[in-house]
Amino acid sequence: MELLSTPHSIEINNITCDSFRISWAMEDSDLERVTHYFIDLNKKENKNSNKFKHRDVPTKLVAKAVALPMTVRGHWFLSPRTEYSVAVQTAVKQSDGEYLVSGWSETVEFCTGDYAKEHLAQLQEKAEQIAGRMLRFSVFYRNHHKEYFQHARTHCGNMLQPYLKDSSGSHGSPTSGMLHGVFFSCNTEFNTGQPPQDSPYGRWRFQIPAQRLFNPSTNLYFADFYCMYTAYHYAILVLAPKGSLGDRFCRDRLPLLDIACNKFLTCSVEDGELVFRHAQDLILEIIYTEPVDLSLGTLGEISGHQLMSLSTADAKKDPSCKTCNISVGR
Repeated sequence: MELLSTPHSIEINNITCDSFRISWAMEDSDLERVTHYFIDLNKKENKNSNKFKHRDVPTKLVAKAVALPMTVRGHWFLSPRTEYSVAVQTAVKQSDGEYLVSGWSETVEFCTGDYAKEHLAQLQEKAEQIAGRMLRFSVFYRNHHKEYFQHARTHCGNMLQPYLKDSSGSHGSPTSGMLHGVFFSCNTEFNTGQPPQDSPYGRWRFQIPAQRLFNPSTNLYFADFYCMYTAYHYAILVLAPKGSLGDRFCRDRLPLLDIACNKFLTCSVEDGELVFRHAQDLILEIIYTEPVDLSLGTLGEISGHQLMSLSTADAKKDPSCKTCNISVGR
């Protein structure tokens, strides 16, 4: 039987966090003969890859020949924001069950995309299931070392300046390495209604009245839900003043929440005053997208311990947790 030509000119497009479309060129004489495609997909490992992640399933896909381009989805557990290499081979299944195969094509590299809004909506739904009841709070707070606040006063015009979000949380989060903001907390202790005296981030705490950052002129977005091989679960929310650069970034990428009615963080008017509540059973990480003036709050030293084990800096998400993972990747 005449040999098959080697596929060439591979094109990859319509890339999402868990799928892509692939096409290639082959000789016209092969179009009627080819019965199957072999596709070899390999993840490019890097030094920052999550060593706890399960091993990928075998990477060679055997697919019945269809009109090109073809969509590859669900055959592998594709991870978002991950670099892959792909090569293809065509084949004719013969009467004895063996395959006549072409040579392997050139190898092409591509990178999968971030979670889309519909994937984040799935994470949001999972987070809502364990958020628990809502507790009142009155301040947002940020813990850090004394030098950090001294630097803000001396070199940044007394402002806490937004900085780029790190890679903590879900690997597919569209905010990681893309969104600038200032991180705040708002969780309170159940028995006191006050912020905890312990912190993983430093002994100095800046507190600011909640209404300074969260009010009817602010949009609230859901950004992520994750854990770090512990029983604690974290939800990342974004507070962005309406019309700001951060708001425009989030609008196309993150689910928008109703500030007065959601399971995570609310601002509502009661008896003519703004009342704030947070979910009891999630550790909330709040990203405020604009600079924050230190003169709007108070700075002081806390009396508790520095619990480094609770730090989420560049924290890797547990890919095996059924509570906070969705089926499109980690």
